[in-house]
Amino acid sequence: MKKKLLSALLSAAMVAALLSGCGAKTEAAAPAAEEAAPAATALPGGGSNIVYVITPSVSNPFFGTEADAASAKAKELGYEVKAVSHDDDAAKQMELFESAIADGAAAIICDNAGADATIEAVQKAYDAGIPTFLIDREINQEGIAISQIVANNYQGAKAIAEVFVEAMGEEGKYAELMGKESDTNAGVRSSAFHEVIDQYDGLEMVAQETANWEQTEGFEKMETIIQSNPDLTGVICGNDTMAMGAVAALEAAGMKDVAVIGVDGSNDARDAIKAGKMTGTALQQAALIAEMAVQQADDYLKNGSTGLDEKQLVDCVAITKDNADKLDNFVFK
Repeated sequence: MKKKLLSALLSAAMVAALLSGCGAKTEAAAPAAEEAAPAATALPGGGSNIVYVITPSVSNPFFGTEADAASAKAKELGYEVKAVSHDDDAAKQMELFESAIADGAAAIICDNAGADATIEAVQKAYDAGIPTFLIDREINQEGIAISQIVANNYQGAKAIAEVFVEAMGEEGKYAELMGKESDTNAGVRSSAFHEVIDQYDGLEMVAQETANWEQTEGFEKMETIIQSNPDLTGVICGNDTMAMGAVAALEAAGMKDVAVIGVDGSNDARDAIKAGKMTGTALQQAALIAEMAVQQADDYLKNGSTGLDEKQLVDCVAITKDNADKLDNFVFK
């Protein structure tokens, strides 16, 4: 049953509440924020010309794109770069922050290993006078990172959920693969999916499993779900990596015409969409976000302020068969 008017009103209210809560301005590309007052005493950096770029494993194309884009931008601005990975291990991340402090890093760009687990590391850098600029994932504290620049997961998940509902014809059984529970993005995306999908009485979720952002785990969880639900006609996934695992499991089971959506905007997802194996994905503009963080780091080190709010949102782009050709390496042209 369609409830489009209610959907529109709820969406407007939720967006207003979200933005008022975090104080960020949202635009499709580089979000403009109101002038933020500089700190009483700006962090000077550690004294060297080194920018540390710390991300999860670059074996994941999304994080690889972040690392490459941030490194290239920092070098363009005249910095030496040390790009390293914490592999989603908070203890290893702390060791890398300590290495950055020991090296007298000018700044740290980080896609972090946990909203709570990362607070101590960022605080340690702050206490050492080294500014941290967070990308992709937020932490559950404000005032110790200079910038927290993330994709508008709420907006992107809602947009691709609308595509899913249309592909499902507003009815049918579906399953959900969720991301890592310690990552706030997992909960935001899932909630946004359901804000759209749960309005349709004909859509029934028959399984919900955590696959921790991983393709192999996504494949295994999907295999088990299929065994109990052979009449499944849709799958919603918190990221493209899990979606690719789901697609492989569906193919192995000989199941066709199943609507599958993800979030990220990887080249693998793009190719699956073009081949008709996936319905769509919500592109997070990884390269743009990483470049923004480095530019803001440079501005901060030179001027004592970024001139922007700490929390900033960058809108996602819904990718379907109609515009998949415009996507390459998390850049939408």
